[in-house]
Amino acid sequence: MNFKAKMSFWQIINMNVGFFGIQYSFGLQQSAVNPIYDFLGASPDQLPILNLAGPLTGLLIQPIIGALSDKTWSPKLGGRRKPYFFIGALVCSLALFLYPFSSSLWMAAGLLWILDVGNNTAMEPYRAFIADKLDESQQPTGFQAQSFFTGFGQTLANVSLFIFPLIFIGTTGKLPTWVFASFFLGSICSIGSVWWSSHTTKEIPPSEEELKVMQSEPLSVFTPFVDIIKAVKYMPKVMWQLALVYLFQWYALFCYWQNSSKSIALSVWHTTPQKDMKLYSEAVSWTGLVNGWYNIVTFLVAFSLVYFAKKYSAKMVHFTCLILAAIGFLLFPHIENKYLLFPAITGFGIGWASMMGIPYLMVVSQIPKERYGVYMGIINMMIVIPMFIQTISFGYILKHFLNNDPRLAITFAGVLLVLSAVFTLFIKTKKEGISE
Repeated sequence: MNFKAKMSFWQIINMNVGFFGIQYSFGLQQSAVNPIYDFLGASPDQLPILNLAGPLTGLLIQPIIGALSDKTWSPKLGGRRKPYFFIGALVCSLALFLYPFSSSLWMAAGLLWILDVGNNTAMEPYRAFIADKLDESQQPTGFQAQSFFTGFGQTLANVSLFIFPLIFIGTTGKLPTWVFASFFLGSICSIGSVWWSSHTTKEIPPSEEELKVMQSEPLSVFTPFVDIIKAVKYMPKVMWQLALVYLFQWYALFCYWQNSSKSIALSVWHTTPQKDMKLYSEAVSWTGLVNGWYNIVTFLVAFSLVYFAKKYSAKMVHFTCLILAAIGFLLFPHIENKYLLFPAITGFGIGWASMMGIPYLMVVSQIPKERYGVYMGIINMMIVIPMFIQTISFGYILKHFLNNDPRLAITFAGVLLVLSAVFTLFIKTKKEGISE
């Protein structure tokens, strides 16, 4: 086993800067893609299926990339994980640059698929990178640093939706000009921040024994699939328990991201995209500010959750944060004063800080270090399977049971978060403390 040298706080920050660019891209997916679909003429019940790219590419790409990175060592390309998240960031940058030129609904949907392939190629090896580099005492700080940069990157993405429409007025092609500015900035951030982390942080070389194992098991087209099947077969019980929590948690989040702009437009501006596009654009801009705020909350509280996880256990921290997020969602669609949306969504900001880091603390100590990549990919499968279920089922639910009302979609999301919090209490692990 290779010795993991202690890293300073700022070295951990440098290592995670790349997550900022990845999450800026993800923030645009959350807050800008669905309004762009609206601008291009999508109806509310079409949005879930138009968002199919995210869960489906995550389901296919992340575990495969994770399995491949476990068996990769290329000093010329930077090591084990860095070749993958650098290539992923490059694909993201190209897709972000091209996205504003979408002239039709299906062109936008197609570019979203490419963007998501890049995001998923980059994100999973980054999780494993933290587990590779940091020992158990520093992993909480490492994972919460990713939570911090999740909040920071998505804050910039969402605030750009509010600020850029004030600067870049009018339309270019079929889309508002501010869309070009937001996505071009994302393109620069994606590749630039990942380059910084790659440049400042070296990977730990595998031991001679690990290299022999890699060389004795040459990569082939079947390797990742065999590894994934084996990993699922021997998966720790705690991961199955976390999968149940994630089923309700991530279904709920997709409901919120798809419907937040239209919910605000109805509850505050009393309009829809079909009724008054200009007024709806104001609602979209304000949604960017609201979502920017919950991400500000995320990066403000991210590191404090490390303290609470060590003191009370990761499980109780995640339970509490999910309840706060649920309360925010349940209040959200009933608010008519646009300024009161900020205190309501604060609960989700705290919940989001936990979702981006704390669950990994519950499972990382029970994963073999030589399998970090494939198991982090499987955790992502637990995220994207609920999203996939949501994209193929929620359009029907929204149309036939929720009256195509985006406000009821947010309420539905709040109820699901309560369920996910309850199931968090049933998680049991072998270790006490932060992994409990």
